[in-house]
Amino acid sequence: MRYFKLAVILFVLFCVVIGAVYVIKQPSYTIKTEGNLYIVNKASRSVTVFNLFEGKQIKELPVEIEPHEATTLSNPNRVIITNYGTIDAEGKSITVINADNSTILKTIELGESLMPHGIISLSQPNKVAVVTDIGNHLSIVNIETGIVEEQISTQQDMGHLLVQHPHKPLIYVTNINSGSVSVIDTELNEVIKIIPCSKSVEGIDITPDGSKIWVTNIKENFISVINTETYKITDHIQTGREPLRLKFSNDGKFCLVSNSSDGTVSVYDTKTKKQIKTIRIPGKKNIFEKIIYKTPRPVGILMHTNGLYAFVSNLTAGRVEVIDMRDFNIVSSISAGKMPDGLTLIN
Repeated sequence: MRYFKLAVILFVLFCVVIGAVYVIKQPSYTIKTEGNLYIVNKASRSVTVFNLFEGKQIKELPVEIEPHEATTLSNPNRVIITNYGTIDAEGKSITVINADNSTILKTIELGESLMPHGIISLSQPNKVAVVTDIGNHLSIVNIETGIVEEQISTQQDMGHLLVQHPHKPLIYVTNINSGSVSVIDTELNEVIKIIPCSKSVEGIDITPDGSKIWVTNIKENFISVINTETYKITDHIQTGREPLRLKFSNDGKFCLVSNSSDGTVSVYDTKTKKQIKTIRIPGKKNIFEKIIYKTPRPVGILMHTNGLYAFVSNLTAGRVEVIDMRDFNIVSSISAGKMPDGLTLIN
């Protein structure tokens, strides 16, 4: 009887611990801000729509193939995602979502270019630019007509992410395998410059004034700072391990870098290029943290249009961390699907 009672007590304690872990593990969302956040979940093959003011999920949209990145267009409100696929089932399309009612409108095929990854909206109405890992094209797509209007070769291997100059008809594409950046003139529809950077580049962003590009090297762990007038590398900035993405604050004063293997986000002063803070995402400090939060792997970064918050997708934990840009602390977390990656926002 004594052993039976002991067994019962241990079982109850076990249930209490498991229950406590479950409660602690749930993402806590405590802020209120405007807009709907769209979270692209790779392994779930879905897009989570989360209302940032009400603090609740509106919908989870299933897609046929593994998606990776997303962008938005307005008038009308649209979210466009890249259907990247897998090694066994290579994607070849983008999906257009009606952001007013969170329904899928259409899928647009990209021809012979496969595994579309990076995507940005363009200043022209209804147009996006997409870059593909296989085929190595920059595709200009009209989402209203569903027509691929231009396909421009990057002249490099495994084009992955891209950014547009704020004042010039130029798009910059990172090429992972070539370790370079392709500079593409969208009026001439051709590459005008190849900038060698390092062994393997991925993340890219441009300062709001268009004067500098920052590019991450994911194997050697540094940022290449490129002058957009001369195309020369002016600085190298050390990062954490595997810096997958980077994003400038809306005012251009700071740059956030997701160090995926470290489970951290570094904050840099754009002017001085000095690191001013390391944001540690819970999950790596000890075994208890790992059990509760799962080992973090930060990937995608999105700045809210109001400049107050940054959103970072935490791939392995199935959540999005919310960073307050006033003090660079994590202030909330959002539950997502499996392996959240790309992020975009509709106000």
